[in-house]
Amino acid sequence: MIVFRDPSEVPEGFGPSVVAIGKFDGVHTGHRAVIDRLLQDAAAAGARAVAVTFDRNPLAVLRPDRCPENVVSTERKLELLGDLELDAALVLRFDEALAGLEAEDFVRQILVDALQVETVLVGRDFRFGRGGAGDPDLLRRLGPECGFSVEVVEDVFLPGSERRVSSSWIRELLAEGSVEQAADLLGRAPDVRGEVVHGLKRGRELGFPTANLSDIVDALVPADGVYAGWLVDHDTGIRHPAAISVGTNPTFDDVPRRQVEAHVLDETSLDLYGHDATVQFTHRLRGMVAFEGIEKLKVQIGADVDAARELLAVGGTVAQ
Repeated sequence: MIVFRDPSEVPEGFGPSVVAIGKFDGVHTGHRAVIDRLLQDAAAAGARAVAVTFDRNPLAVLRPDRCPENVVSTERKLELLGDLELDAALVLRFDEALAGLEAEDFVRQILVDALQVETVLVGRDFRFGRGGAGDPDLLRRLGPECGFSVEVVEDVFLPGSERRVSSSWIRELLAEGSVEQAADLLGRAPDVRGEVVHGLKRGRELGFPTANLSDIVDALVPADGVYAGWLVDHDTGIRHPAAISVGTNPTFDDVPRRQVEAHVLDETSLDLYGHDATVQFTHRLRGMVAFEGIEKLKVQIGADVDAARELLAVGGTVAQ
């Protein structure tokens, strides 16, 4: 997938294209429904399949007091979009200039002039342009004049649910630690990626060494607690089953910031320091609590490891 960081980077004659516009935060199942439709339309028209998105949540500029955390970073979003066989993504820098661009100018300058759009796909509630004046109705009005058609992709609902799949709902679920339900919305297990760094070595002292991720990760971290999941070592390509802790280690009360640490099951001598790793959360085991004494903590960690081993079917048919 080609990534353009500005409309000026799109080469002359790049189009025609079929374009989907959106924040695509998390690239969840609702977003994937839009992309699936985009790919079908682009293939039928012999056109380029392009996602147009933003380098930040527009609320970060328009209403910073109301702007939520991103489900994933911009680079992670592009990685996920790249997995969907798109031809290109145009990442617009959302600043005061773009916020003040009239909706019609947005259409003409970006969609028509730069991308030679033939079909535009948006969600029903998508807004763009100065003051949010742009909407599907405006696109439909401009379409005949500018030579493109418009498709509004309906919301996606999980079976038995009356709430549409959304990034807001995913944030709520991750804040609760409900990683299994978040996975249903995302279409994949929630995960975070970062560098393995040195910690306080407390897990090793307790007999359960852990790989600690740096504070800088590429996605929203689930609620404090203990989880079963996987550690993917990108340096070696190996995917390890793991029991995962998120929090500040309240038994010892000496960790100033939340940390993600993964104990690789049945391994005590792995050296992962400096490695690029992804931690995937598949099951929540329990919340984070302070224990009265190290021995009680060790017993609970042992139980957590056993529970993770059973859930991940380690030693039998490994869950994928």
